[in-house]
Amino acid sequence: MIFEDPFNFLWLFAFAVPIIYLYLKHKANGQVTFSSLSQLKRIKPSAILKLRHVLIGLRLVAVFLMIMALMRPQKGIEETKVETEGIDIILSIDVSGSMLAEDFILNGERKNRLEVVKDVVRDFIKKRTNDRIGLVIFAGRSYVQCPLTLDYGVLLQFLERAEIGMIEDGTAVGDGLAAALTRLRKVDSKSKVVILLTDGVNNAGKVDPLNAAELARATGVRVYTIGAGSKGQVPFPARDFFGNKVYQWAVIDVDDETMTKIAETTGGRYFRATDTESLRKIYDEIDRLEKTKVELNAYMEYKELFQPFVILALMIILAEAALRHTRLRTLP
Repeated sequence: MIFEDPFNFLWLFAFAVPIIYLYLKHKANGQVTFSSLSQLKRIKPSAILKLRHVLIGLRLVAVFLMIMALMRPQKGIEETKVETEGIDIILSIDVSGSMLAEDFILNGERKNRLEVVKDVVRDFIKKRTNDRIGLVIFAGRSYVQCPLTLDYGVLLQFLERAEIGMIEDGTAVGDGLAAALTRLRKVDSKSKVVILLTDGVNNAGKVDPLNAAELARATGVRVYTIGAGSKGQVPFPARDFFGNKVYQWAVIDVDDETMTKIAETTGGRYFRATDTESLRKIYDEIDRLEKTKVELNAYMEYKELFQPFVILALMIILAEAALRHTRLRTLP
């Protein structure tokens, strides 16, 4: 049973307190003048007299039942099976210095690779509903930016805080994957996925990328790898003598072979993103690939249950009125 308007319960205090106050005030003011109470003290109170406080109790019970009716109790009468999806995903993102290359266009402006990746990943996160998602960032070493969570608001905040230069420079692809696997290793879930994005070649860290891939296969983790950025010369921002932003051409290579082997070893796929639109399509494709069906019970129709509360309250009010004017009648 659920209540459609649970906050109507507050009306109980609005009615109960005045009722009790008026009862106590009436009780204190009621009096009859006698010349002597000596004879009255010998009279033992009858059973009816002992029940004189029942009236206030009945009135409070009636008020309580009416408030319960106002809260609109309901019961589900049609149970249906709803299919939803839920998996565990770790996003492992390269934040090395090469991600400063501005060979991507976002909203008509030239942006560096990390800015575009964050924009695309933000949309990817918002499309998921029942998945636990975590975030690992890596450069010269790896760092768990956010553990697995269903709180996407917090996850997006941690994503915004990921910046180039917050970790010593380098490209530790193996460490970035290993850190993600550490978070997924002890998780008991039907499907575990790592989405690993980098724009360079592994040149730092303690874990070999292919060894990390073997570990992922052994633990049942599927890895999707993404190589971001154009091949060959790309514009790299710099400052001239006067502090103005200028571009220098730099060659940044992506190790397509290693990234492909990582994905194939774990049953995933390797994607190549050379512009913003292709990167967005890659995450959309992964979003479609990684769906796990979970059945949940849901009630689509509800039956109102307030009528019995109203009927019982009216019966108690009638009983209270009848007793007040008959057996439990008091002197004015």
